[in-house]
Amino acid sequence: MSATTDTTSESTSRSRPKPTTEGPDAEPAPERPPLVVGEDGLARCSWSASDPEYRRYHDEEWGRSQHDPRALYEKLCLEGFQAGLSWITILRRRPAFREVFLGFEPERVAAMTETDVQRLLLDARIIRHRGKIEATISNARAVLALDVPLEDLMWSFAPERRAEQRPRRWGEIPAVTPESTALSKELRRRGFRFVGPTTMYALMQATGMVDDHFDGCFRA
Repeated sequence: MSATTDTTSESTSRSRPKPTTEGPDAEPAPERPPLVVGEDGLARCSWSASDPEYRRYHDEEWGRSQHDPRALYEKLCLEGFQAGLSWITILRRRPAFREVFLGFEPERVAAMTETDVQRLLLDARIIRHRGKIEATISNARAVLALDVPLEDLMWSFAPERRAEQRPRRWGEIPAVTPESTALSKELRRRGFRFVGPTTMYALMQATGMVDDHFDGCFRA
């Protein structure tokens, strides 16, 4: 993906359609089973069966409570980079993202300049989208400008856990919720970019603010 051909905009990310392939944010398909049993005999959410990295991500990360502010900033930025793409595209590039964005340490990323942006636009290992690169830098500055810890701000929008209402079908998992919309609005008010309601719901799923493992999944 080149800087000249990628035309995804920030406004698109705020209302982007869910990807139609695989992944934790895949588009619901009536004929698609919610669970799949692996060779190890464990039942997992079926989106994790298509790729070994998805399986590892499902088993070890997705839906686990995350409160580390650096990790939350990283998740926020990577979810923004995902807009219009599949999550596996981001997972496979995550080591490179972490390298070029200095471990997603907000203090270090906030100091990056236009020279860094130009360098990253030439780095084929990541998603070469100027708006998303610049948003990662400006979001770091927004994190440093907060008057409350990032984890406290983000988790204040987490809905009450309702384990007994775990989803059983793809159609029961929303793309947007009132809480993700409210979180998106507050983050934008505080200067964050690429934080639309759909992107923020994916963030909530990824960081355990909501737990959308299907009923019967061993991680549920």
